[in-house]
Amino acid sequence: MAFETFGDMFFVLLQMICVIVVIAYLITRTASFTQVLDGIVTWKGQATLILLFGALSIYGTESGITILGATANVRDLGPMVGGLACGPVVGLGAGLIGAAYRFSLGGFTAVPCATATILAGLVGGAIFLAAGRKFIGMHGAVLFAVGMEVFHMGITLVLCRPFEQALGVVEGVAFPMIIANATGVFIFAFLIGNLIVERQTKAERDSYLSELERKKAELHIAHDIQMSFLPERLPEVPGFELAALSVPAKEVGGDFYDAIPLPGNRTAFVIADVSGKGVPAALFMALSRTVLRANALVPRSAREAVSEANMLIAEDAKSGMFVTLFYAVVDPATKMFTYVNAGHNPPLLFRSGGGGPAELKGTGIILGVMPEADYREETLNLESGDLILFYTDGVTEAINPDEEQFGEKRLIETVTGCRNLPPAEIIGRIRDAVTEFSGDEPQFDDLTLMVLRVA
Repeated sequence: MAFETFGDMFFVLLQMICVIVVIAYLITRTASFTQVLDGIVTWKGQATLILLFGALSIYGTESGITILGATANVRDLGPMVGGLACGPVVGLGAGLIGAAYRFSLGGFTAVPCATATILAGLVGGAIFLAAGRKFIGMHGAVLFAVGMEVFHMGITLVLCRPFEQALGVVEGVAFPMIIANATGVFIFAFLIGNLIVERQTKAERDSYLSELERKKAELHIAHDIQMSFLPERLPEVPGFELAALSVPAKEVGGDFYDAIPLPGNRTAFVIADVSGKGVPAALFMALSRTVLRANALVPRSAREAVSEANMLIAEDAKSGMFVTLFYAVVDPATKMFTYVNAGHNPPLLFRSGGGGPAELKGTGIILGVMPEADYREETLNLESGDLILFYTDGVTEAINPDEEQFGEKRLIETVTGCRNLPPAEIIGRIRDAVTEFSGDEPQFDDLTLMVLRVA
């Protein structure tokens, strides 16, 4: 095909490139090709790819264009890409198909052209193996195409005689052949590179989702385990009504409460908040609860139980975490309420006679900081109708979209408005008030409540 104008030649070259783009897209999206990218090699897949790249080689011969009296073509494109992307079997197979077709056409350059086509697939396959059975990438592929076509020109000069005629052919077709094949390989390499990135991204996404699902499952199990640390059922304390609730901000949290039956029909009530959130806080919560419960069951005063627990927790608290805790012992016979407040939010005591609540303030520092910390205990006489609200800072520090805190004032107003209800309903009212106040703002801290009322 000869051209009278440069415009005609450019149009045919553009047409050939467009066809190569379509062919490249179709081949790289076949199941056989994507299997190779996944490292799956089957004889059926390789046979399919040999036929596809072999057909591309035949198209490369047929689509050759005559420039300055010489023919430029992309016959080597199919074998080169087949070898570089799919290995030596596909490269050699496609090369043999393209070479056989070219040799059947005869002509002055039939032998070197057929030889170059076979070697293009074979060498491309060798590069594929050397690269660890992977495509070498765009830059390497284009450089290989340029080098292969230079070699093609070289064996034409070596094998064709007379030399002067061979030299004339090479001078005419060398540049367009190199450009055309390099462009074709570039198109394939671009699509293959994008496909590899797509598959890597999908693999990473699938791996991430799988890991996320695994972690969710583990966190769900951790949540169930942590919830099992909380009392499944609160003990019945003669002369008292009791209810409690704990809602972690994440799957697991650092708040906990407990009601521990003690000798002499007494009961110890505990509410605590571990510093931090998530799994580390949950683990430290488990340690703290276990240590405190073990010390509470040994006959001793509230002060001694907390002091001993603090010493043991401090010795193991190498992570820098700590616990705020309120520990109280109730004697139903005498209505005596003895407590130790280790840096916790002061529980609110609402007396039956009305008026504002009293705060049961701190009697010592937080647990886990100083092994030899000193704690004192305070004692109250409770009367019928008195109500004590234990809570963690996840209640008062809950924020709304305007970044205002729920605060102690709103908490007191909420309890005051429903203090004659059963403890479980009081807790429900508090939780509803916090939820309504927070609106769409996510819960950022664990929320724990306990209500004790004297019957």
